[in-house]
Amino acid sequence: MIDPFGRPITYLRVSVTDRCDLRCVYCMSEDMTFLPKAEILSLEEIDRLCAAFIRLGTNKIRITGGEPLVRKDVISLFRSLGARIGNGLDELTVTTNGTQLTRYATDLYAAGVRRINVSLDTLDPGRFTAMTRWGKIEKTLDGIFAARAAGLAVRLNAVAMKGVNEDEFDAMIAWCGEHGFDLCLIETMPLGDIEGDRTDQYLPLSTVRARLRQTWTLEDTDYQTGGPARYFTIAQTGRRIGFITPMTHNFCESCNRVRLTCTGTLYMCLGQDDQADFRRILRAGATDDELDAAIIAAIAHKPQGHDFVIDRRSQKPALTRHMSVTGG
Repeated sequence: MIDPFGRPITYLRVSVTDRCDLRCVYCMSEDMTFLPKAEILSLEEIDRLCAAFIRLGTNKIRITGGEPLVRKDVISLFRSLGARIGNGLDELTVTTNGTQLTRYATDLYAAGVRRINVSLDTLDPGRFTAMTRWGKIEKTLDGIFAARAAGLAVRLNAVAMKGVNEDEFDAMIAWCGEHGFDLCLIETMPLGDIEGDRTDQYLPLSTVRARLRQTWTLEDTDYQTGGPARYFTIAQTGRRIGFITPMTHNFCESCNRVRLTCTGTLYMCLGQDDQADFRRILRAGATDDELDAAIIAAIAHKPQGHDFVIDRRSQKPALTRHMSVTGG
């Protein structure tokens, strides 16, 4: 699959649910209205779509949500996809908030997952509860250590927010170094019509990186995971730190990704509204050849790049759909 700008599309991110057991302030409204079951793809439908993408050259799949591990029987999907590793699929990964990992970490490893991302924006218990609206950090930390014990490599994802958690990054680097985790910082993105104004929370990671260099030695590395993060090795800890910068330096020139929502909508770009409806195609009885042709046709409409601009006058997000809808 080659898009109109010559980029191979090898990475599929799949949201299996819009539901979550937390309500992180930058991701969801507090009073979310979730989709009815009839609008959600079955796990079998998701598996069939993933198989089609693998046939067409996708070699990495990341399962996301919402919180993917709250989806009933989701481990069966991991097992089915994991069986394709080495037969077209190189890697199966997951992004999670960690709350369900004490229950599922061993099953994920058995299914073929070797590396996971856990969203954790703070190490402060009170701040964690405020940012997630009702979460308890102990549950996520227990999940992180259960994942490590199961043999999974763990990367922590933290959204960098001015005046919220910007005073914690040194402590998070030290903590990750102590426990053997990588850390990735992410610029806040203007997605989702949620309460509050995020324009004042925007924190350029170029500023964060300059601050970190006052304490830590960040060494260039060619390490990549197939995603948009630019990595450095921290000399003092031996662990890696990644920076995802959709605002200060977009990474569109090398974009290899598309996103499938739990309703079967394929978004060719996180920051654009170009989309294709695969639920309708699947439920109309499409053959494998018809499904493959529809995917190729959708990729032909992938835009050159995203347009993440925060309108400071109207205080409106660039896109009104929530991050949890597209998939984290």
